Amino acid sequence: MAMNDLDEQAVAILRTNDRGGFTVPTARLYPFQWNWDSAFAALGFSTFDLDRAWREIEMLFEGQWPDGMVPHIIFRRDDPDYFPGPSVWGTEAEPPTSGHSQPPVAASVVRMLHDKDGSEAGTGRATALYPKLLAWHRWFHTARDPDGRGVIAVVHPWESGRDNSPDWDAALANVEPTAARSYVRRDTGHVDASMRPTQSDYDRYMSIVDSGRACRWQPACMADTGPFFAADPGITFVLMRADRDLLALAESLDIAEGHEEIADWIARAEAGIDRLWNDAVGGYTALDLKTGKSAGGLSSVAFLAWYAGLVESARADKLADGLRRFLDAAPFAVPSFDPTSAKFDRMRYWRGPVWAVINSLIGRGLAEAGHTKLADRVRRDTRKLIERAGFFEYFDPQTGAGAGGGNFTWTAATWLVWASPSASEV
Repeated sequence: MAMNDLDEQAVAILRTNDRGGFTVPTARLYPFQWNWDSAFAALGFSTFDLDRAWREIEMLFEGQWPDGMVPHIIFRRDDPDYFPGPSVWGTEAEPPTSGHSQPPVAASVVRMLHDKDGSEAGTGRATALYPKLLAWHRWFHTARDPDGRGVIAVVHPWESGRDNSPDWDAALANVEPTAARSYVRRDTGHVDASMRPTQSDYDRYMSIVDSGRACRWQPACMADTGPFFAADPGITFVLMRADRDLLALAESLDIAEGHEEIADWIARAEAGIDRLWNDAVGGYTALDLKTGKSAGGLSSVAFLAWYAGLVESARADKLADGLRRFLDAAPFAVPSFDPTSAKFDRMRYWRGPVWAVINSLIGRGLAEAGHTKLADRVRRDTRKLIERAGFFEYFDPQTGAGAGGGNFTWTAATWLVWASPSASEV
């Protein structure tokens, strides 16, 4: 692609955050390899270095557990600047890892890499990754949907990738803040505390970590006796899309293994997603599986329905109305939570700020479903945010100011592959 100044800055960020085959989200604040961050980093690398893009995914799967789970953090070294580190998780994994997963975007990324890389070596790398991806998806469909509901649950808000979203408020309130150890947060030493989860949230996060460690991170124990188990529309939609992409990858690689199994997962999800529809808010909302209560608020991940391939007309129309409401209330798309809600907080992490990487998934889904004007608005706003503020972790939907960490890997990757005027992908 023809490079402009911001393209060159984005490439420089990816290279700066490269730690020798894996990429950190940003220095100091997130000094390890994060699961879905790493997958998006691979997409960014694919615009100028395909070999490095493949290596990012391959190193991510070096942390895969024997049961198929790919953890949300791989600790390739300890770092006193970060809490909670590997000793707190106590997973006994090698390399050391956290104890739960994150949104499984990797299969979608591998399909895109394979589509871009027509070489024999690229086909070989995709073929080697396929059984690992299949095992991870199988883990999600069993460990996080043990009753076959067709919706995917998380055992910790961190597993959703959207730590302090209002989606988790009610379920998190039922977690007793009884962390077994005193601790000192490190995140608020790098970023203003007003942009991060509250201390009350963090106390409960650590209580869930303690319960997971007591369960030795076994999925059945976490689902049955852990204090938090909530169905997440975000992961459900990401996995539904990833299943479709995994099936397409298998077909393009002429691999027979898993076809029927993956098709069954997709069908079950398409039927099960009805459980998360909330007619009162006109969208898909989180569901506390401990209490059976809906979160009752609309997050930006509800708009991943099109990305997941759900285009059922009546609900799609209501969902599009909800998205327009979000956009009418915020100068910059797409706020991570309903900007008309009392729970909206425009600068506090996942309670309102815009995340470029989520915008890219929403925008792609809208474009694929034929919602061209909405897709263009989302892409145009994302471009404008980065042009005005730079490559921040997230952005204020009211003013466009950058927030959180700077020189952020997945924001740079999103620019290169989707938001830049010179990006080839639409």
